[in-house]
Amino acid sequence: MGTERGWRSYAPDAALAVAVAVSALVTAAIAPPGRTDLDAAGVLLLLAGSLALVARRRAPVAVLVVATTCVLAYFLRGYPGVAAGLPVMVALFTTARYGHRLAAVIPAIGLVVIIVADLTVADDLSARQVIQDRFLLAGWLVASAILGEAVRQWAANVQEAEQRAAEAERSREEVARRRADEERLRIARELHDSLTHSISIIKVQAGVAVHLAKKRGEEVPEALLAIQDASRDAMQELRSTLEVLREANGEPPDRLDRLADLIESARSAGVPATLTVTGQQRRLPAAVDQAAYRIVQEALTNVARHAGPTSAIVHVGYGPGELVVQVDDEGQATPNTSLEPGVGLIGMRERVSALGGHLRAEPRPDGGFTVRAELPVREPS
Repeated sequence: MGTERGWRSYAPDAALAVAVAVSALVTAAIAPPGRTDLDAAGVLLLLAGSLALVARRRAPVAVLVVATTCVLAYFLRGYPGVAAGLPVMVALFTTARYGHRLAAVIPAIGLVVIIVADLTVADDLSARQVIQDRFLLAGWLVASAILGEAVRQWAANVQEAEQRAAEAERSREEVARRRADEERLRIARELHDSLTHSISIIKVQAGVAVHLAKKRGEEVPEALLAIQDASRDAMQELRSTLEVLREANGEPPDRLDRLADLIESARSAGVPATLTVTGQQRRLPAAVDQAAYRIVQEALTNVARHAGPTSAIVHVGYGPGELVVQVDDEGQATPNTSLEPGVGLIGMRERVSALGGHLRAEPRPDGGFTVRAELPVREPS
């Protein structure tokens, strides 16, 4: 495959070299006779100078030397055709195009040698023709060099304009990113100042009320226990949200690394939970990592709230191209019962759907409830 691409990269230059060779040969064949008739040696010189153009972009100066040498030998032998200098014109254009300005000296020296050699063997009439032809050739060479330099300047200006445009785009993106970071931090401060204190007070007051009721031997109202649990969950959610908002890159931290803490928190809340991990653990895209953690978190919260006294099993499976997260409990859910999705399940479905995955949340055949999320993971290329 690499060899094929290499040949394809040479194809345009090879086509140009063939076209130049054909043009030079045809022009030499129909040109007025010179001191020497065109023979096999002259044809070989034209072919060598023209076909060297195949490598003109890889080694422009070397190609210019080869083309000039072949054309110089061609003219010194007295072969016909001024247009035989076409290979030198193309090679000179290429060297100027790629910034090798001093290389223009090579064909200039060759042209001087040709003029001097021709004048030494010319009579008065042919001398005038020699000067006319060689100065015509000189004009073509100068035009080729000027055209190559003009193309180089144009390409440099285009590249500079593209760089300025790319730099301007990067600057706009940086400004937008900085503004987004500032707004995110402002929101984080507002949430912290306005909600954290209030939720903390609610949590503390609910805890004190539960403690006093137990101390007096009274039955703790279910509403008070619900307030205590809800305030604890709200504090955890708020802390997680503030962490996300304060991340410098706007991405959530690696959540699955914190599953052990989440399992321990569930145990503290009265839900015996265990964690099993299968497959080769690896770094996941931030969105997948965040979604997996949130699904486990919401599933364990639902177990604590709705399943009654039970245990939970959390399974995380790293598979080829996907991540599977499953939470099973043996709670109060019974098979073949209709499920009314709450806000938590709706949120889980939205997270999974946004990633192109699949979520299954339903009662288990043998009792209890299961939540299984299959999240696609794009493997690095």
